[in-house]
Amino acid sequence: MNFELTEEQRAFADTAREFALTEFAPNAGRWDAESHFPRDAIAKAGELGFCGLYAPESIEGLALPRLDATLVFEEMAAVDPSTTAFITIHNMATWMLGIWGKPAVREQWGADLTSGRKLASYCLTEPGAGSDASSLKTRAERVGNEYVINGGKAFISGAGSTDVLVLMARTGAGGAGGISAFAAPANAPGITYGKKEHKMGWNSQPTRTINFDNVRVPAENLLGSEGEGFRIAMKGLDGGRINIATCSVGAAQGALDAARRYLHERQQFGKPLASFQALQFKVADMATELVAARQMVRLAASKLDAGHPDASTYCAMAKRFATDAGFTVCNDALQLHGGYGYLSEFPMERLVRDARVHQILEGTNEIMRVIIARKVLEPDHAGDIR
Repeated sequence: MNFELTEEQRAFADTAREFALTEFAPNAGRWDAESHFPRDAIAKAGELGFCGLYAPESIEGLALPRLDATLVFEEMAAVDPSTTAFITIHNMATWMLGIWGKPAVREQWGADLTSGRKLASYCLTEPGAGSDASSLKTRAERVGNEYVINGGKAFISGAGSTDVLVLMARTGAGGAGGISAFAAPANAPGITYGKKEHKMGWNSQPTRTINFDNVRVPAENLLGSEGEGFRIAMKGLDGGRINIATCSVGAAQGALDAARRYLHERQQFGKPLASFQALQFKVADMATELVAARQMVRLAASKLDAGHPDASTYCAMAKRFATDAGFTVCNDALQLHGGYGYLSEFPMERLVRDARVHQILEGTNEIMRVIIARKVLEPDHAGDIR
């Protein structure tokens, strides 16, 4: 078992770090304060391939393993978790379109999405269907060579500012088996957007509700087959959970780096804070939790890359552990900054606010525990996770 990165993987990580320091670091605080969606910066990320990291080559994606994608996302999230998290969501939606889209759909949008010239939103959650996603009510009725979509979505990242919606709608009876997936133009007649939500964090990406009122999309915009949508959504979320876990690891690394610098610079009682054993112990615990979270995320990514039968369980474990640990590390780093950590002039309060939502989205950490426990408690040793 080799934990060392290859030269190619290190090159991806180095490129992502340099990009984040150049494009994100000087602007992240302003984007957060002004609730500005930085499409120009995201397009520059697309020029480096970061908007189609694991999308298939058929739509000009890089087709990288999920493990390699985590290296890129972690470096960017260390500077700006909010903007990076949107890029991960875009990557997920783009991958879904590239894998399950029909040739005409891939031709229409694929290369524009992987390049970052156009952006995608992922539309699963509804006002009454959050953790219980299989109960969604948005409906798509087949009428001739079109589907007519009616319903609403909630908490959609990028909504109102993206170009393509990858959405789940009911084409059949109740339950997971009646759900299908579609790609729809974000500006199609009948689509309206709610107000931009005022959020605790993630302010560099807009979040809105979406309403569908007799929205017509060509039948060829169906992703996969009818009734396959929930399976597609869950496969997308396996990777999405790794992505958001990686953003937590990145945020925690950024926070730890900031705390380390501060502890050497700040003096109290005639000594730098780094010389106090109580604070040394705190830093030791933070670093240990961060490394454990990183390795769990990379393990889960490796399981997903290998098509392991328990990959979904590992993804749930990684998401639960890394988002909890990542938030704790960010919060502890803020504490080490004292009152300065609470000021917006320092990045700490933004990292804490941005990392908090990771414990909620892509399936709450309570739902992650349900997934893990269900697997572990299978009878006849079927639940062994080794």
